[in-house]
Amino acid sequence: MTAPTTSAAAGPVVVVGAGMAAVRLAEGLAARGVGVTLLGDEDAAPYNRILLSAVLEGSCDPSLLALHPPSWYADAGVTLRTGARVVDVDRDAREVVLADDERVAYEHLVLATGSLPTLPPIRGVVRPDGGLHPRVHPFRSLADCRRLQEAVAQPGTRRAVVVGGGLLGLQVARALAVRGLAVEVVEGGEHLLRSQVGAPAGRILARDLRRLGTEVYTGARATRLLAGPDGDGSVTLVLDNGATLGTDLVVLTAGGRPSTALARRAGLAVRRGVVVDGHLTTSDPRVHALGDCAEHDGVVTGFVPPAWDQAAALAAHLSGETGPHASYAGHRSVARLRATDLDVAVLGDPRTAVGDVVEVTNPVAGSHRRLVVRDGRIVAATLVGDLSRVGLITGHYDRGTVLGPAEPAALLAGDRPPAPRTLADDAEVCTCAGATAGAVRACTSLEDVRATTRATTGCGGCADDVRALLASRPLAPQGGSR
Repeated sequence: MTAPTTSAAAGPVVVVGAGMAAVRLAEGLAARGVGVTLLGDEDAAPYNRILLSAVLEGSCDPSLLALHPPSWYADAGVTLRTGARVVDVDRDAREVVLADDERVAYEHLVLATGSLPTLPPIRGVVRPDGGLHPRVHPFRSLADCRRLQEAVAQPGTRRAVVVGGGLLGLQVARALAVRGLAVEVVEGGEHLLRSQVGAPAGRILARDLRRLGTEVYTGARATRLLAGPDGDGSVTLVLDNGATLGTDLVVLTAGGRPSTALARRAGLAVRRGVVVDGHLTTSDPRVHALGDCAEHDGVVTGFVPPAWDQAAALAAHLSGETGPHASYAGHRSVARLRATDLDVAVLGDPRTAVGDVVEVTNPVAGSHRRLVVRDGRIVAATLVGDLSRVGLITGHYDRGTVLGPAEPAALLAGDRPPAPRTLADDAEVCTCAGATAGAVRACTSLEDVRATTRATTGCGGCADDVRALLASRPLAPQGGSR
């Protein structure tokens, strides 16, 4: 048996995972001169997972997914290894063990393992050999996206059923519909987006989807996958309410769970996620966790803004800095649905937040707006169908602005906010990256915006506002004299 090898190229910080949170951490560490090694188990270089549905739809070129060009990593002093699957952590030796028995040493280890999709208990989805039925597609990674694109392009593919009515499910459903497929959505909960919004907003979304030609089944669970009656390779999905849905494709988007197996094997404290404190440190002071796999103060987040906040705090902490910016006090939960003709933004947890509720619903126009206000501050919000004021509301939410008695209602029912060119410099434009209008105006191009502020590199929902702000910049003075 060959003796395990130890890499001599490991930096003082080794990150297991190469997703969006891991790369944001690497950016912060590299800017401070701290060496870092990223170990990603996918073969692809780090990419923007949020935009996969846009790639499926055809509105985003796959070349735009990369978080950085390949040269950036070497230039920044970041060692990136793709196709490097970590199977164990040897905490005594301070080494991680790869699938090929190679060992990589660390001074500090960061677990950024993300989340894993959960397979719904549908008989027939998994074949006897353990593989998925060829008509069934998960949608989590770039490889999943490519396989689904190939399936959609096959002659005779006309119908799809999306299992899961959450944010990802609705994005995939709209992407497939834009591609010309007849799409149906199956959601086991009583309404769509049940983890983010209440029943009124869910009903508005279902109504909007039906207007767009997509049928929605809520309060129904898929129980069995059968061969279709025509012998053409199509399948039939059986629901627990007796309905049968004939389809060419089944896409699974229902649920995910923190990827904690590595942490459990290493003997770290794990509840729902890997338990961390305010410095994103686990029960081992040399091991940290962030992103979808981490549990802070009993909360596991699944969104980009809190993961990036965690990355910023951890980069400062691992660099030896102190102060509030080097610790993570709590998640800034801002979720944005990126789907053609569907507009949804959710701040905080509107379902459980306690406070006074200000609500405006217009089912005719397909809009629902809800604020939860406590002690004059917005603690949660739901916006469906009209995001014209999302920047203003998010700014108040982030800053904890104390509003006057009439202001919450005015935010929901008032005139449209100022155009991007007149937004105050401190108005937030990109909820994912926290980029302000002033920071965008200071840039010279869209590429400069992405590199400097990271705006448009998250959900992409701010792209139109960013372009408008760039277009409104004053022209540079021309050279020469009059």
